[in-house]
Amino acid sequence: MCGITGFINKKSFDSVASQEVIMAMANKIAHRGPDDAGYWLNEEDGLAFGHRRLSIIDLSQAGHQPMMSESGNYVIIFNGEIYNHLEIRDEIAKAHWRGTSDTETLLAGIELWGLKKVLEKATGMFAIALWDKKNKTLSLARDRIGEKPLYYGWNNGIFFFGSELKSFTSHPSFAASVNIESLAYYAQHGFVSGVESIYDGIKRVVPGSIVVINANTEIVSNEPYWSLDNVVSDSVNTRFKGTAQEAIEELESLIIKSVSQQMLSDVSLGAFLSGGIDSSVVVSVMQSLSPTPVKTFTIGFGEQKYNEAPHAKAVADHLKTMHTELYINPENAMSVIPDLSDIYDEPFADASQIPTVLVSKLARQHVTVALSGDAGDELFCGYDRYSNVKQSWNKLSSVPFPLRRLAKFILPANRITNGLACANIEEFGEFINTQWKGDPRLVKNAVAKPVYEPFKSASLEPEERLMYQDTGNYLPDDLLVKVDRAAMFSSLETRVPFLDHKIVEFAWRLPLSIKRKGEINKWPLKTILYKHVPQSIINRPKMGFGVPLEHWLRGDLRPWAEDLLTEQNLKSVGFFDHKAIRKAWMEHTSGKYDRHYALWTILMFLSWFQKNKR
Repeated sequence: MCGITGFINKKSFDSVASQEVIMAMANKIAHRGPDDAGYWLNEEDGLAFGHRRLSIIDLSQAGHQPMMSESGNYVIIFNGEIYNHLEIRDEIAKAHWRGTSDTETLLAGIELWGLKKVLEKATGMFAIALWDKKNKTLSLARDRIGEKPLYYGWNNGIFFFGSELKSFTSHPSFAASVNIESLAYYAQHGFVSGVESIYDGIKRVVPGSIVVINANTEIVSNEPYWSLDNVVSDSVNTRFKGTAQEAIEELESLIIKSVSQQMLSDVSLGAFLSGGIDSSVVVSVMQSLSPTPVKTFTIGFGEQKYNEAPHAKAVADHLKTMHTELYINPENAMSVIPDLSDIYDEPFADASQIPTVLVSKLARQHVTVALSGDAGDELFCGYDRYSNVKQSWNKLSSVPFPLRRLAKFILPANRITNGLACANIEEFGEFINTQWKGDPRLVKNAVAKPVYEPFKSASLEPEERLMYQDTGNYLPDDLLVKVDRAAMFSSLETRVPFLDHKIVEFAWRLPLSIKRKGEINKWPLKTILYKHVPQSIINRPKMGFGVPLEHWLRGDLRPWAEDLLTEQNLKSVGFFDHKAIRKAWMEHTSGKYDRHYALWTILMFLSWFQKNKR
């Protein structure tokens, strides 16, 4: 795992100054790669590459980046892991290799087949910047679901690209201007989503796509090599026709292969274990493949409502893993909060970021790579809200849309009337997950717009439509961001076996009746897990990876929050309806309402803005 960064500045490129700048940009993301640093400058084309390396596969200098291809035509900086790179090497059938790194495999494949075809063959997570000397093009590619971050865009006449925005802000010419539309979405959902970033002009490479910039014409193009839309569309016509038992057997085989590939490492490896279904499946399969106890890690809380540690320990004891747990309290949380704006780079307000940072720090004391159970809910219908939203939507949609829309304009704006105006179940599901339902114009001069289009075909079940939306939005822009930034802050690589694209594609072929058997969510995963762990250990209500934030904001965290939420500070920042925020804060601290989700969103922005304003 690594960090990549760079820029193109044809108009005023000075080699000495650019060397200093690219080194500063790369050092800003040194946490993503503490083991090695590398730089490459191309004065003729105004190009600078910077790389920070976390050595996982091939620890020797043969894996050093930036790396040049054998012909000298391509130069690459690469962040990620190609889990099937040895299979790709066999297909290339090259006589001599310098080392054993997947970066070298990628370059050899690119010379033989081209970037797009190599990525179609690759199983893995990655962000890539590739310079083609002959054609003078820069290609930026991102993995299929968006496990690894990659930003790009023009700013003050310079083209920036890299793993984290903080590297851009190290460039003296970068102008950090907040994108109001992105802020409006963030304020409602707690994370920045879609193509745009929090900064004007800076975008995200769409998962499963390749962005190409021609250094001569400065034209930027975008081409997908894999598409969730296509996967879902194709699945409608290629539904799994076998029995439920046959589905279990095929899924189990895919999971075993994915976990086996992702256990490939030249450094120590372990797993996050919450005691829930998804992480327990991953750890169970890991332990079945490992000749020694797998190292597992979990976080606990004194508040029993949030504490999954005893359940994780029960699973660990049964599987005989080498288990480590850490109980946290408000003091632990306070130690993390000052770093959150640096860790997450953009404003980010999923409160489970706090235990994720802490469990990553804990794991890094013992291992360099950790597997996680993320994506099980989105792929196998694990959230109760899917059926809850469906039931509520069925009642709401029984009223004709024109009447509901008219009511919004006639009645005072509040959470009920704003919900009435939703046109489809995806829009309604997104509304349910907003933080400020009665305050749609919380951000001045902006309205939070949906960033993910509803699936165009009517052939999906309502729950599937919500799963599709989550897989393209909530999963990459919240859950995967949360884990990537938290882990990389401690120089820990995380891997997500359920996001092997063959598992994703197979999951979409499974009919909903198999994913949810009667009232049993994630039935296939549970069936596989019960081969390893007794039902009595696993069967309990889903908890999620939450923290007792509502209590902390009324107690230990209150002074910190009050400093940020003063009327004077809110007015000086200038983006928000300060009266609505002050009202929510008074309601929460008085105990009248629980507004901690909405308030945490504002607090995390204010903390971020305080450190990043220029």
